[in-house]
Amino acid sequence: MSLPTLQLQPISTSHYYVNGDVTIQAGVAIAPGVLLQADANSRIIVKTGACIGLGAILHAQNGVVEVGEGANIGAEVLLIGHVTIGANACIGTATTVLNSVVAWGQIIPPGSLIGDTSRSPNPELEAEALQVTDTVIYPTPAISGTTPAPPEPPGALEPLSDDSQAAQNSGINVYGQVYVNKMLVKLFPHRQPPSTAEPSSDRPATDDPWAD
Repeated sequence: MSLPTLQLQPISTSHYYVNGDVTIQAGVAIAPGVLLQADANSRIIVKTGACIGLGAILHAQNGVVEVGEGANIGAEVLLIGHVTIGANACIGTATTVLNSVVAWGQIIPPGSLIGDTSRSPNPELEAEALQVTDTVIYPTPAISGTTPAPPEPPGALEPLSDDSQAAQNSGINVYGQVYVNKMLVKLFPHRQPPSTAEPSSDRPATDDPWAD
């Protein structure tokens, strides 16, 4: 059983679009969806060994777009205007290069924007932004000739009165204590009862439940 003979076929150009004065040298790899557009009086040159990724756009306007030998153009890269990509340079994915030159072997990170002068920072505007223009001045209180008097300390708190001590010092008879003493005398006749003040004579004797 013999195997079929392998035949090398040239790379088809049907998967990318070419319009205008475009020169593609031998050994160039072009992915599907690439657009090579050269306007009037403009030209595109892709040199040997270059690689152009999926969906990249090379649009020459008022000049030449030149991709050097062995350069790599990432997917969805846009080269527009007058652009020169040096040999062995690498342009990251989704990068835009406008009217600029990429040096030999230079690596551009993905998503970069090169050559757009409309977005370049203005040094004068940055200097103005860094200057402090707003100054806040706090008013200073006026100093008078008189010194305000210090606040008076709060008055001393009056001690709370003890009802039992006040009643004892005032000599008021506590009738309940008298009843307790009489009951203790009857229960313990041999015990010396504590000396207490007798109730007032004005109180009727019938109010004493322990009276004989």
